[in-house]
Amino acid sequence: MANEAMRILVVDDEPAMREVIEMRLTEWGYRVLLAGSGTEARALAEREHPDAVISDVVLPELSGLELLQSLKAGDRDRPVILITAYGTIDEAVEAMKLGAHDFLTKPLDYAKLRATLAALAKEIDRRGQMRKLDSALERGAGLADLVGRSPQMREVFRLIEAVAASDASVIVCGESGTGKELVARAVHDLGRRAHGPFVAVNVAAIPEGLAESELFGHEKGAFSGAVASRPGCFELANTGTLFLDEITEMPAALQTKLLRVLEGGTVRRVGGSREMRFDVRMIAATNRDPQHAVEGGVLRQDLFYRLNVFTLTLPPLREREGDALLLAQHFVRQFNAKHGTQVEGLGRDAERLMRAYSWPGNVRELRNVIERAVILARSGWIEVHHLPAFLQGGGEEPGDTIVIPAGATAAEAERVLILETLKRVGNNKAEAARQLGMDVKTVRNKLKAYEVGSAGE
Repeated sequence: MANEAMRILVVDDEPAMREVIEMRLTEWGYRVLLAGSGTEARALAEREHPDAVISDVVLPELSGLELLQSLKAGDRDRPVILITAYGTIDEAVEAMKLGAHDFLTKPLDYAKLRATLAALAKEIDRRGQMRKLDSALERGAGLADLVGRSPQMREVFRLIEAVAASDASVIVCGESGTGKELVARAVHDLGRRAHGPFVAVNVAAIPEGLAESELFGHEKGAFSGAVASRPGCFELANTGTLFLDEITEMPAALQTKLLRVLEGGTVRRVGGSREMRFDVRMIAATNRDPQHAVEGGVLRQDLFYRLNVFTLTLPPLREREGDALLLAQHFVRQFNAKHGTQVEGLGRDAERLMRAYSWPGNVRELRNVIERAVILARSGWIEVHHLPAFLQGGGEEPGDTIVIPAGATAAEAERVLILETLKRVGNNKAEAARQLGMDVKTVRNKLKAYEVGSAGE
């Protein structure tokens, strides 16, 4: 808030003191309201809603401390500065407990008062910006659980609403962390199958030997360890939606079986003989360009054509102008509720660093950064020291440089490259494989050779 827009209520029963303070504040560019008693000040505050209050402690009818309590009950965020000619430590402590922004003694140190008000103006401006974001969120700046108001996301929302009205198969494309599963859920929730189940499967996370059983189910005794019959995803998703994430990581043999199931509209459990009909809407997702995946032999062309009735492409966060701050405030609210914190939002310097960062991990990375910051801040504003070190360093992307010791063998260099890339992408093996130009099976085999566990697949 610019100084000229900030209105300050000055409360003092001495006319001369009121005039001196009014003269100084007007000189500094603030707008001033005056009251000679606590009762008058309370009524004026209720009517005019000043941005801040400067009040003497000793007042007729209603003391400064009582006025403070009354003002805070009406608006806990309104800053109140108390002044007195008879300041004591106990009085100051009591004032701060009641929520006073500051406690000053007469004769006033006007340099300190001016600096305090300048800082207040910035905080009030910041709070106003956060209120605008909160207001946008309250009005529904998004669709279903998706948040955004950039032109790119508004177009995505339009397409989601269009395809949700149909029963067409969909492929959702976009980098890791952009929210592809949220898009799939939005299509499901807004469509005629909303009453049915939504079943999500990350194809890249299923061990290859269990993938067929996971999708199609199995009968008791179908293989070693099959101690009971188990329905597959098609049965579980019947009358609803089946979402297959990272479809390009599905083994070729399983792609053939999946295509046969989709074409026939029936599924048979592993080890079973009975064909079961299903009624499922298919949504698949990939962080690759599906056309390139087809050309590279990673995705069967006929399966691609069967699934690709409609394509939805999610833009990376770096291309969604203004959405990072809206999402950050959305996550602040979400994590305040989760962790019992009272964080207002991003401080100005923290906001500047987050604007400058390119978010290679997209919305998922932003969400993790905000949760960490909310836990550290607990209340007030998220400041620079609440952010991860890579953001504090000016917004440079973490892991841009991977150090390989001189004299390392090619095998040792490959090991460092794979492990550091995996760390950078949050142990997402499919994304690490994409960045390394390998297939996910090769990455898994390398990790097994390095004796690295499969947690987080």
